[in-house]
Amino acid sequence: MQNTNGNTSPVQRKALSEEQINRFWIDGYLNIGKILQDDEIELLRREYDREFERARSGQSGFRNLSIDDTDDLDAKNEAGTQMLQIMQMCERNIHYRHLLYDDRILDMVEDLIGPNIQLFHDQALFKPAHHGGPVHWHQDNAYWRCSPPNLVSCWLTLDDVDIHNGAMQFIPGSHFRSQEHERAADTSALLDMGDKVDHSQAAIIALPAGGVTLHHCQTLHYTAPNVTDNQRRAFAIHFMNPGTKSLRENVYFDVSFERPVLRMRV
Repeated sequence: MQNTNGNTSPVQRKALSEEQINRFWIDGYLNIGKILQDDEIELLRREYDREFERARSGQSGFRNLSIDDTDDLDAKNEAGTQMLQIMQMCERNIHYRHLLYDDRILDMVEDLIGPNIQLFHDQALFKPAHHGGPVHWHQDNAYWRCSPPNLVSCWLTLDDVDIHNGAMQFIPGSHFRSQEHERAADTSALLDMGDKVDHSQAAIIALPAGGVTLHHCQTLHYTAPNVTDNQRRAFAIHFMNPGTKSLRENVYFDVSFERPVLRMRV
């Protein structure tokens, strides 16, 4: 690449191939596979388990998405079905804070939304063995109502996942338009597309521990209940461009500790 002074500057290497980038924009998701080393996975597992144990003991910010929203800790811990969520792990744990800035992740996100990247939020999503609840079919931006709707999520699993314990399932091409959502009949916490989704079109993405998928904020996705002997620990990071607006609050998202700029190139 020739610059204006006649010198040759290096061409920035893409983390994703052109084929991968095109596939993401055609399908609305991309299966990346394993990116973490085994020692990194073990560290993140220990910290994940520690944070959920603290949360179960009474810390704030702990929810069971399978039951009506409640502050009753016993109800959260003893419910027959559990889809457990901790928002903003990056504000609780330094290892998850570091993960936000991991170049292996940010390089891929940059290839999709450009070099200026801000955190929208992160969340840990835990399905215990035997009674891990589902996350119903939905588009993320039906919750978020962000504009422009071009956020990208990195979904990372700390356990091997398949259809039996809560692997990600996507409807290819569903990101091209927003769809109306309805509240699930049995919970106030989840939005459920119900019978509006053609389940036969679902792409089920099995991953090894340390594996990643990327998806667009309007891609329909779902994770099934965990009925296996193994727990399913997942962590999602949601990225946006600085200058993204909340239509829900009619404000632009400020840069803050809660929503830091993770990468900026000028």
